[in-house]
Amino acid sequence: MPILAENLARYPENWLSEIRPAILKRARNCCEGCGVPNGIIGYRDGSGTFHGLARAGYRVDYIQRLNPDVHVFRLVLTIAHLDHVPEHSEPANLRAFCQRCHFLHDAKHHAETARLRRRARLALRDLFDDQG
Repeated sequence: MPILAENLARYPENWLSEIRPAILKRARNCCEGCGVPNGIIGYRDGSGTFHGLARAGYRVDYIQRLNPDVHVFRLVLTIAHLDHVPEHSEPANLRAFCQRCHFLHDAKHHAETARLRRRARLALRDLFDDQG
């Protein structure tokens, strides 16, 4: 997942040059959640199972012509912080995840932060609403 601009300063300077490559190397360039390889072209079916097309020799345009409902994409590994704190960039706290596994890992955290943002926005609105 891309690093949000407001969080960029929370990451170490060597994130892209040293830390991310080291984690991908440790993971052998595969998702540490589901095992799919980085950069492979494929699609997920309704159950969430990943189908790699590059290994099968299929071309993306051919697959999409056969089934226009299939969303074909290139899988890109991301690095997840297990504790959701970007400042904690020790290898034991980091995992190489595909987008799906990263989202599943972060889902509860995202829901909580979204709830807190909504609550703060509503509190500000209540504070400045005309009451009379």
